[in-house]
Amino acid sequence: MSEILWRPSPERIAASNLAAFARRLGFDPIDYPTLWRWSIEHRGEFWQAVWDDGGVIASHRADRPVGVEAMPGTEWFPGARLNYAENLLRRADDAPAIVFASEDAAPAEMTWWELRDGVARARRGLQRLGVGVGDRVAALLPNGPEAVTGLLATASLGAVWSSCSPDFGPLGVIDRFGQIEPKVLLTVAGYRYQGRQHDITSTVARATATIASIEQVVVVGEAAPALPAAMPWDALLAEGAPLEFTQLPFDHPLAILYSSGTTGRPKSLVHGAGGTLLKHLSELRLHSDLKAGDRLFWFTTCGWMMWNWLVSGLAVGATIVLYDGSPSHPSLERLWRLAGDTGITHFGVSPRFLAANANAGIVPGKVADLSAMRFLGSTGAPLNPGQFDWVYANVASDVQLASISGGSDIVGCFALGVPTLPVRRGELQARALGAAVESWDASGRPVVGEKGDLVCTRPLVSMPVGFWGDPDGARYRQAYFAEHPGTWTHGDFIEIRPEGGVVIYGRSDTTLNPGGVRIGTAEIYRAVETMPEIADSIAVGHDTGGDVEVVLFVVASPGVVLDDHLIARIKDRIRTETSPRHVPRRVLAVQAVPYTISGKKVEKAVRAIVAGETVTDRAALANPEALEEYAGRV
Repeated sequence: MSEILWRPSPERIAASNLAAFARRLGFDPIDYPTLWRWSIEHRGEFWQAVWDDGGVIASHRADRPVGVEAMPGTEWFPGARLNYAENLLRRADDAPAIVFASEDAAPAEMTWWELRDGVARARRGLQRLGVGVGDRVAALLPNGPEAVTGLLATASLGAVWSSCSPDFGPLGVIDRFGQIEPKVLLTVAGYRYQGRQHDITSTVARATATIASIEQVVVVGEAAPALPAAMPWDALLAEGAPLEFTQLPFDHPLAILYSSGTTGRPKSLVHGAGGTLLKHLSELRLHSDLKAGDRLFWFTTCGWMMWNWLVSGLAVGATIVLYDGSPSHPSLERLWRLAGDTGITHFGVSPRFLAANANAGIVPGKVADLSAMRFLGSTGAPLNPGQFDWVYANVASDVQLASISGGSDIVGCFALGVPTLPVRRGELQARALGAAVESWDASGRPVVGEKGDLVCTRPLVSMPVGFWGDPDGARYRQAYFAEHPGTWTHGDFIEIRPEGGVVIYGRSDTTLNPGGVRIGTAEIYRAVETMPEIADSIAVGHDTGGDVEVVLFVVASPGVVLDDHLIARIKDRIRTETSPRHVPRRVLAVQAVPYTISGKKVEKAVRAIVAGETVTDRAALANPEALEEYAGRV
């Protein structure tokens, strides 16, 4: 049993949204397992309760919460008519809806009135450009108020939003937006990162020349001479208009998100407005205890699902805090100071960011006043046990540390935090309400206390409506339901603990199989990355023609040389902390580990490079040049 590092006080439990929700349904607020079981066995009643708890605005309520039930293809809330943007813009006052900052700009605010006015103007501007129900609006925008305004204006019309980070290269943009054929492209001429300005006009020009559907480019910020036909953002917003919301079916497409696509064409995941709204309301209100007036921050770009999750905080009446730029410029203290200066209550980052702070000796609790912070979230990779210790010792002792895991596939989480439960070292607190998550062994048998594949055995409200350009659903079924027909197989390697917590061991498609024993890469990272001599690492399996050998690439800390003595210590540490099966056959030095733009290690791409295969979409990587030194190393 893992050590308990934090318990919510009785007063905190009693005041939580989850406790009130449970009491209204007749459940004991501290008996989460019973509530979770009910939420998956009575899915319709549960999601109707989330609808009512979140005060969903709709012009017509559903006839019933569930119609035809299938995996995939469940009919949720048939007959309902609603609009996602209307549910996010329910406030109309002078309180801040958005706080935004960047590398070179101090925090500024946009009130609810100003946001509503901007959305109404952008909506009218998109209408003038011929955008209507079902049309696609694509965006290459920084994480600022214009992106939020664009999303909400698009959704208010019943058009479909899709965004990428502006640091994507032309092939990455074309591979994504070329699939969905947008009518309008919202973009910037350039963006700022790590103190440097980066021009993207050549990317925009190439994308518009290639994607014939784009009829108009709108540029946010300074005009770009290289894009003479572009419309300025201010011109799009020039005409005032009443704020209206087109009423649409529950599963009407809201947004198209993409898989990372590092070793194949990215999947275009279509998410419905109602499913996205309900899933986010359950995660924000019930699992994260977000309330009106709270301040929600997550370090993200507009190309990652966590941005959509962050924006949905508006539906709770919370203020969302946006930051654009590098989290380490001018120093790693930047985000902690932002949290203190703006009173962030819910602060989300990645394990990589926390590790960088730990390695740099930063003590966030001394850097800034973090007394407002009640929730610290982490995602993008498993949070190792030592990082749990570091947070409670250096950030705050009375904070809900919520390691969360899900994906763009469901625009939400399968496992995450629970404000009424204790935090156990190295574990995600619990499976998400409404998500029938199990761990299945190789024979398809559900197991507890053993490693297995993450599956979801019953319909979940935020499963994709489908893939774009997949009219018969064949690609969708192949992606998630081919291995176990009727059951969603997600591709994560996990363990469900007897107490209800969850441990993530990495992706199933990068699970290592030396001697036929399945090993999660996260187990190796937990052992080796706690060594002060190692700054980062990535492990892959290399097929030797009969078996798989584990190869570990490490980035040594500054001033450290990877010699035979250190390699022996690394292997001994892995053997001691995990098992002899985990010990890599080879340990090799590299200058950097490649990551996706959203901060995930790209083991699959490294494995492909090592095997002499091609990585097709390097635009999905934050540092694609890092891949080069892996070629021919094994």
